[in-house]
Amino acid sequence: MNPAELFRQETGALHLAPGDSLFREGDKGDKMYVLLEGEMEILLGDFVLETVGQGALIGEMALIDKSPRTASAVAKTSCRLAEIDRRRFHFLVQQTPHFATHVIKTLADRLRHMNAVAAAR
Repeated sequence: MNPAELFRQETGALHLAPGDSLFREGDKGDKMYVLLEGEMEILLGDFVLETVGQGALIGEMALIDKSPRTASAVAKTSCRLAEIDRRRFHFLVQQTPHFATHVIKTLADRLRHMNAVAAAR
């Protein structure tokens, strides 16, 4: 499943220029995002954890557990993103079970990636 397909008709998309910050580590997180176009870097300090592209979920952890952002997200290229607040998130989970499964898979993938990064350091 590519979440970008759910939002291809998004009219209120957020646009970022290369180098623009979507959020910074430690910020309050009340939204998650689906990257509709472009590439973003996910950073821990100055270390690039990953570069994500179309369909990527960004910021889902802070939305789910209401904790501060654990990383920063910066546009590597021009980006277009769909914003998902808690209300919209709960609606999507109820109406589109594959979306919920995709969020869980994304969290699992990121946990495995972080474990590999930690082991390599």
